[in-house]
Amino acid sequence: MDFNLTEEHIMIRDAARDFAKSELLPGVIERDEKQEFPKEQIKKMGELGFLGMMVSPEYGGGGMDTVSYVLAMEEISKIDASASVVMSVNNSLVCWGLEKFGNEEQKQKYLTKLATGESIGAFCLSEPEAGSDATSQKTTAIEKDDHYVLNGTKNWITNGSSADFYLVIAQTHPELKHKGINAFIVEKGSKGFEIGPKEQKLGIRGSDTHSLNFNDVKVPKENRIGEDGFGFKFAMKTLSGGRIGIAAQALGIAAGAYELAREYSKVRKAFGTEIMNHQAIAFKLADMHTSIEAARHLVMKAACDKDNGENYDLSGAMAKLFASKTAMDVTIEAVQVHGGNGYVKEYHVERLMRDAKITQIYEGTSEIQKIVISRSILRD
Repeated sequence: MDFNLTEEHIMIRDAARDFAKSELLPGVIERDEKQEFPKEQIKKMGELGFLGMMVSPEYGGGGMDTVSYVLAMEEISKIDASASVVMSVNNSLVCWGLEKFGNEEQKQKYLTKLATGESIGAFCLSEPEAGSDATSQKTTAIEKDDHYVLNGTKNWITNGSSADFYLVIAQTHPELKHKGINAFIVEKGSKGFEIGPKEQKLGIRGSDTHSLNFNDVKVPKENRIGEDGFGFKFAMKTLSGGRIGIAAQALGIAAGAYELAREYSKVRKAFGTEIMNHQAIAFKLADMHTSIEAARHLVMKAACDKDNGENYDLSGAMAKLFASKTAMDVTIEAVQVHGGNGYVKEYHVERLMRDAKITQIYEGTSEIQKIVISRSILRD
């Protein structure tokens, strides 16, 4: 494995870093307090190509590799995880799923707008009783003539009110269980499609998370993705790649908190010297840095596996499991390094600590990642 980044990778990383500092950092605390969606910032991200990085140029994307994507995700996440989760969903789940499994008509109609940031997408799998257990879909899509009739509720949907297009997983043939599930493209504004109130969240408060209600929503048959019954496989394959994006987000949150703690330790004095000179603080920083580097290697390994066409179910799950734990551990320690100031919003680390927790939950909880990992290593 080559640990050296190419010139193009470095350019993309630096561009994302500069954008995060110049466009996302101003007002990030206020957006968190007000739970304000970063609409203008997301628009600029689309214009710069951050919302369709891995999509083929044929459909308006950047045609970049997964390594480029995770490098950019890390830099954006260091500053604003609410913006990076929008980027993650649009890239890893919506655009990738459509490009990989959609037909040409769907790509021309939807993917081209999503890849350029003209439109935003949402991935709708979780339900009140079907989060990590994707086989237990209660949302139904009943076939009627030239369309499907969609009924049900989806929970915890990122970009819930901001998206233009929604990839919805629903059960068409209950008797076939997971083999009877389908995936559909649903357009915002469809009759019977209602967006519930915004969730009041602990972290990533700038992202808009909603429940969605479908009441006899008519979905044209041409909006079904893949063959009849392909929905469960579509969801699982898409989520597998999504884990890499969330691992990169967790890595960025951890790295951002570490950098703040390190710089703070150089200026904050206690007992007559900067606190970095106290072994208790220096050892914390050493542990934080080591964990981040380990997480970065796992994330890059998963990204390389995906780029090389290898199976990345195991490496992606390991990257998400370890990076999300690292994000939680490092942000807690970053608050500790800051002492009382770490509990104050203006120092940013308390927000990063709150943002870190969700990385252990979405795209499958840490326990789900352990199931994926254990099944893989015990298969032989």
